Amino acid sequence: MDFNLSEEHRMVQKMVHDFAQREVAPIIKEWDRKQDMAPFILPRMGELGILGICIPVRYGGAGMDYVSLGLACEELEAVDTTLRVVMSVHTGLCSMTLLQWGSEEQKQKFLVPLAKGEKIGCGAFTEPGAGSDFAHIRGSARREGDYYILNGEKMWISLANKADYAMVTMRTNPNAEKASRGLTSFIVDLHSPGVTRGDIHGKLGVRAGSTGWIHFQDVRVPAENRIGEEGEGFKITMSAFDNGRYTVAAGATGLIRAALEESVKYARERQAFGSPIAQHQLIQAKIARMAVDYEAARLLYLQAGWMKNAGSRNTRQTSAAKWFATDASFEAASEAVQIHGGYGFSDEYNVERYLRNSKGAVIYEGSNEIQRLIQASYALGWRTDKPLRRELPPYDPDFWQEEA
Repeated sequence: MDFNLSEEHRMVQKMVHDFAQREVAPIIKEWDRKQDMAPFILPRMGELGILGICIPVRYGGAGMDYVSLGLACEELEAVDTTLRVVMSVHTGLCSMTLLQWGSEEQKQKFLVPLAKGEKIGCGAFTEPGAGSDFAHIRGSARREGDYYILNGEKMWISLANKADYAMVTMRTNPNAEKASRGLTSFIVDLHSPGVTRGDIHGKLGVRAGSTGWIHFQDVRVPAENRIGEEGEGFKITMSAFDNGRYTVAAGATGLIRAALEESVKYARERQAFGSPIAQHQLIQAKIARMAVDYEAARLLYLQAGWMKNAGSRNTRQTSAAKWFATDASFEAASEAVQIHGGYGFSDEYNVERYLRNSKGAVIYEGSNEIQRLIQASYALGWRTDKPLRRELPPYDPDFWQEEA
């Protein structure tokens, strides 16, 4: 068992680290206060190849593996959660779903510009009345000749007001014997007539990013934009969540690391009772917990990435990584604020932003209550992963890095 990163992995790590630390870290507080995304971020991430990091070169990507995606997400969220959210929705929910389920024609038409960063994608799944109970979404898609007519509203959609394309799941069969079998997925051009969208303001965290809503009013989507078969939408969406949760887990690991580094720095400098607070055992206990949680979270997401590379189903491992890392990141951020005392309550210090940002991750991409139920179902033998008609392709360096 080799825990060493390859030279390629270290190059990815350094490239993303340098971008986040040099270009984003100096301005992130300003944009967090503005509650808006800095306009250079998406184009710059596309230019650097980050948006298509794990997509084959033949489809416009950088041709790196799934572990590289995780490492990139860790480095991005070590600066700010909004950067990793971009990867979760653009790469995890949209591009990787096309890679897994899309036809060759759909990959050429949609995946190539997404991987190159020429177009921005998102995943539009959650509705105002359906989050965790996804099987019972109400948004509809009705077939009319060579088109589907989409109606409904999606809520809490990251990059809703920035994206060009959305991976959307709607109900095509309201009379299906099982609700989950009546869903179908589509790739939708968000510039189509009948699409309206807007931003949500006043969020607790992830303020330097774009979160919003998308409304579909008689939107005509070509049948050729359907992803998979009719009735496969639930399976397609759940496999998309496997990829999204992987990025969330890796990103939360970066937030733990950031909280740890800020806490160590402050504890060494801050004096109380005649000595640096780092010498007080209760402070040491908090720092020790962060350090161990970081190592554990990192191993969990790297395991899931390794399984993705091998082509092994990783729903269970990705769920566990997401659950553990996000709970641990929220705890680490909270303890970092505690270590900073009154200063931790001010946005002059990064830990205040870490705490606000960390709360969202225990809710989105499947709440941690849902992850507990998933893990219990596996442990009790009630859940097994049946083969999908199309699995996420295993990483093959020859195929991934070969020009079309």
